[in-house]
Amino acid sequence: MQLYPQLILDALATVRYPGTGKNIVEMQMVEDDMRISGMHVSFSLVFDKPTNPFLKSMVKAAEAAIHAYVGREVEVEIGTKTLQAPRPDLPDLLPGVRNIIAVSSGKGGVGKSTVAANLAVSLARMGHRVGLLDCDIFGPSMPKMFRVEDARPYSENIDGRDLIVPVERYGVKLLSIGFFVDTDTPTLWRGGMASNALKQLIGDAAWGELDYFVLDTPPGTSDIHLTLVQTLPVTGAVIVSTPQQVALADARKGINMYRNEKVNVPILGLVENMAWFTPARHADERYYLFGKEGVKALAEEMGVPLLGQIPVVQDICEGGDAGEPVALDAASVTGQAFMQLAARVVTETDRRNMQYEKTKIVEIKK
Repeated sequence: MQLYPQLILDALATVRYPGTGKNIVEMQMVEDDMRISGMHVSFSLVFDKPTNPFLKSMVKAAEAAIHAYVGREVEVEIGTKTLQAPRPDLPDLLPGVRNIIAVSSGKGGVGKSTVAANLAVSLARMGHRVGLLDCDIFGPSMPKMFRVEDARPYSENIDGRDLIVPVERYGVKLLSIGFFVDTDTPTLWRGGMASNALKQLIGDAAWGELDYFVLDTPPGTSDIHLTLVQTLPVTGAVIVSTPQQVALADARKGINMYRNEKVNVPILGLVENMAWFTPARHADERYYLFGKEGVKALAEEMGVPLLGQIPVVQDICEGGDAGEPVALDAASVTGQAFMQLAARVVTETDRRNMQYEKTKIVEIKK
C-alpha cells in the first residue's frame, strides 16, 4: 500500500468536531504541512487556543481514523498549532506585575473585602498602578463595592492572545467572577471549576504593568488559596481580623497557612478591623465593642507587624453599599486610616523585597 495526502484527508474527514456537525477537514483544522515517508505520516491540527477543551481528544480521534480507514500499520505523528498565543509559562504569568499582595482572613465577617477594596483605592491615590482581583468565586463582592455591577468586561486581542480587559474604577483595574455570572443565583461549582475560572481571570486578562496586584481571597483556607500559590509568586500576605478571640484563633491559622514550609509566603502584617467604635458627635471617645487590641497582641505573639487599626464608623458600611470606598474621602477618619495602612503596606513590601528572594510558586509533585 502506498500513502498519499488525499487518502489521509479522506480518513480525517470522518472526524467531526464536537457541537458543530462539521469535520476537521471542512473546518480547515488540518494544517498544510503534511509529510509522508513510506508508512509514516506527520501533520498538524490547528486549534483556536491552547486551552481548547477538545485538543487532546481530537488528536486521538484523528489518529484512530487513519488507523481505521487507511491501515493499522501506518505510523501517525500529529502536532498541534494554535491561532492564539499561549499563556506565559509559570511563574512568569504576569511579567508586568511587581508586587502581588494577598489580603486574607481566617474567617468571614471581619471586613476583609472592605479592607482589600480600600487598600487598593488608597494605593492608587498614592500614585501606584493597582489591580484588584476578587478571588471569592462563590461570593464575589467587589462589583457592588465599586458600583460596577452592570459592567461586562470585553476581550481584546493583544500580542496574539484574546485577553479580558479589566474594568477600571477609582484608578484600580478590577476583575471579578461577579461580572460573568448571575449574582442572584448561587455558583454551584466543584473545586476544579472554580480554580480554572480563577486561573482565567489571572492569566487570560490584560493586567498590564502594575505596581501592586491586590488579591481579595476567600475567608479561611481552601482550594482557591492553593490555586493562587500554585499560580502566582505572592509577594506577601496581609491578614485581617477583628479583636475577638474567635477571630484571632482563625487569624492564627491563616498566618500558619502562609508560613507553611511548602507555601512559604511572607506575612507583611496584620490589620485590626473594627478596632473600636467612635460616635460621630464624640470624635475623642472610643468604645471597644469586640475587645481591645487583640490583633495587636497577636501580631506581637507571631512576630509580625501591626499594619493598622481601622475603627468602626457608619461611613464604611454606607460607602461599601453605595459603591464608594471610604478611602476616597481623605478628610474622613477612616479615609486617613486606610491611607496610613497603604503607606505601611508599601514600606513592609519594600522591606520584604530587600530582605528575601522572590516568592516561588508551590509546585505539586505527582
